Amino acid sequence: MKEVFIVSAVRTPVGSFLGSLAGIPATKLGSIAIKGALNKINLSPEEIEEVFMGNVLQANEGQAPARQAALGAGLKNTVPATTVNKVCASGMKAVIMAAQSIKCGDAEVIVAGGMENMSRTPHYLDGRNGVKL
Repeated sequence: MKEVFIVSAVRTPVGSFLGSLAGIPATKLGSIAIKGALNKINLSPEEIEEVFMGNVLQANEGQAPARQAALGAGLKNTVPATTVNKVCASGMKAVIMAAQSIKCGDAEVIVAGGMENMSRTPHYLDGRNGVKL
């Protein structure tokens, strides 16, 4: 089995609920993190073979959040991107899946991480039969 190394680590910014980052989609934060990780080690987006990104609160993010983050970071549209939805630690699970993929010989250069924006999660009210307020 191949050895696995983490060669770059960055994180999305940490904000407060309804703070200055409230209007920025998690997918945009993910794109910024991916770009930052690649720039940190001077790695071209063309070298990425696969993307795993954790994102639990996907409502209001659109389809395929990992794909959106990858494309926003300049990766080719042919790069497979998988969104991991696991409460808790979806980002860590994404890293584990990337490591397993490398160990199995499926890929050599993978982006893995997580992205969320709690402020953009929609508030739903189950009010079909009326609600007492």
